[in-house]
Amino acid sequence: MNLLTADIGSTYTKLTAIDTIRKKIIATSAAFTTIETDVMEGFMSAYAELEQKIGVFHYDEMLCCSSAAGGLKMVALGLVPELTSKAAKLAAASAGAKVVKTYAFEISQTEQTEIFDINPDLVLLCGGTDGGNKEVILANARRLCQIDRAFTIITAGNKSASFELEEIFSASAKPFVITENVMPEFNKLNIEPARQKIKELFISRIIEAKGLSRIQQMCKTDIIPTPLAVLNACELLSKGTKNATGMGDLMAVDLGGATTDVYSISDGKPTLENVIVKGLPEPFSKRTVEGDLGMRYSLLSLADELDLDTLSQELDIDKSDISNWVKTCAGNPDTLAQPQSAEQKIEESLAREAVKIAVERHVGTYQPAYTPFGQVFALTGKDLSAVPFVIGIGGAIINAENPQYILEGAKGQTDDLIYTKPRNPKYLIDKKYIFASMGLLSSAYPDLALELMKNEITPTHY
Repeated sequence: MNLLTADIGSTYTKLTAIDTIRKKIIATSAAFTTIETDVMEGFMSAYAELEQKIGVFHYDEMLCCSSAAGGLKMVALGLVPELTSKAAKLAAASAGAKVVKTYAFEISQTEQTEIFDINPDLVLLCGGTDGGNKEVILANARRLCQIDRAFTIITAGNKSASFELEEIFSASAKPFVITENVMPEFNKLNIEPARQKIKELFISRIIEAKGLSRIQQMCKTDIIPTPLAVLNACELLSKGTKNATGMGDLMAVDLGGATTDVYSISDGKPTLENVIVKGLPEPFSKRTVEGDLGMRYSLLSLADELDLDTLSQELDIDKSDISNWVKTCAGNPDTLAQPQSAEQKIEESLAREAVKIAVERHVGTYQPAYTPFGQVFALTGKDLSAVPFVIGIGGAIINAENPQYILEGAKGQTDDLIYTKPRNPKYLIDKKYIFASMGLLSSAYPDLALELMKNEITPTHY
């Protein structure tokens, strides 16, 4: 049986042809995603390239994921700043949403105006443990209903407020859904119900992108968010199946045109002695998305994060040349650097910096703390310093002359104990860009997907 998987991204549409009988990837292809006109154009271009490689290809089933609409813009409201922000980002992480802003306590009139200006697709309304404070979540519900924007509200707060919340929302024109509390008890997360609702909303919205409804008709199953597909693949490769073992703990970095996504599959327990763990517990399977770190659509904001004078000295390239390349790529996302050119050096250095910043935002941090019994270390987040594998995904990595150089941005330095980045990882690369494809495959064909990943994920080398 032949399968076709399609990953319709913000920059490229990637197709993978698979023979399930011979357990083989027949071929892959890619074309620029034509989001401004009709995504079917990019799909058909990629399909034509596929058939140029292998001849006429007939498939029995097609599976698809997409991030072509750029994900859902989301704001989150809650009671306590740190808890709301963390819970909201974790709930949104693999469901196709991007948290633009978080708010705590009762929102002000100024913050109402700010939410109007953001014009989010989705508002996640949290607040209060079950049986705890419900005044704040009720006040915020009323104020959200006063904002004249067509966002959907997902409420995942104090269950004791559910009756009043339903009355408030039913009296307004706002679409809403009420689900389980993201934090039913203090410091206890319950993000899966909210994440499922976000995913369902993503699926309903994603097919509104031009042409995606036609691709949905070609599939037997729902189009799912690309980040969810990649996370599924990471989990499968790490944990294995009942018939085959996985690789164990790993980190994957997906460097795209609009975002840099980092995935870690690890319990993240402390590797140092005398450690106090602070903050909310982290999920075993974690994804973070950095919407300001990308190699094309977000390249200007990435450049703003960097010291271009230092980068210029390191590369021995004029700062003006770096700035001009950034502006050119941001304005023309299909721009490619010539092999072994100065632009290629700039491109790979920018990619390395994007990986470095994204991984530092993803991992936990250690800070010294002092107690009556002496100095200890306070760990916030996951300690990923012992993770043995870092896998590179995304065109800027897999098409680079020196992918290992880029991935070394994820490595922890011996003189920097703050960030718990992998200290001595092996670098692997998704050379054929199949992670999303294998994530699509994982639900119905997990053993096949695992075998293909083990065969296709290769070491990097200079």
